[in-house]
Amino acid sequence: MTVLHLQSLTVEAFAPFGDVLEVAGDPDKIINQGLCGRHHDLAQLDFADGKAGISLFNAQARSFPIALDMMERHPDGSQAFIPMTHTPFVVVVAADDNGKPDHPQAFLTQAGQGVNYHRNTWHGVLTPISTPGLFAVVDRIGKGPNLQEHWFETAFQIAQNA
Repeated sequence: MTVLHLQSLTVEAFAPFGDVLEVAGDPDKIINQGLCGRHHDLAQLDFADGKAGISLFNAQARSFPIALDMMERHPDGSQAFIPMTHTPFVVVVAADDNGKPDHPQAFLTQAGQGVNYHRNTWHGVLTPISTPGLFAVVDRIGKGPNLQEHWFETAFQIAQNA
């Protein structure tokens, strides 16, 4: 079993796979009579057809070591995961290698960070490491299949960094 070590989720490291959603730096706009900073248009939402929808996911927390035996991608739309609690979660992504995931990379978010996977990006399933695992998800709602899965012959193991 190959061990994946967690990396910190940064805008630069994650750029090939999607967008990091976080409040960083000064807001783009000040709204609501000066009481709210708006960090504007943080993700590249991309849908081949259909429409953007918002769903709520309530996922069970995982414990380390975490087995990664499957990755998925959505060819017709991007997919954003926005935590509704202030806790980190694990994000796994991989480049495409002729229709299957290349070597996966595992990231640990900071509390308050979310991600938006670009369309057709291989990624692991939603992996909270604490409860509740409550997320708002923005993705494509439309007709036709928008899910491809790849099951690994040998699972990877995601280790908690020392």
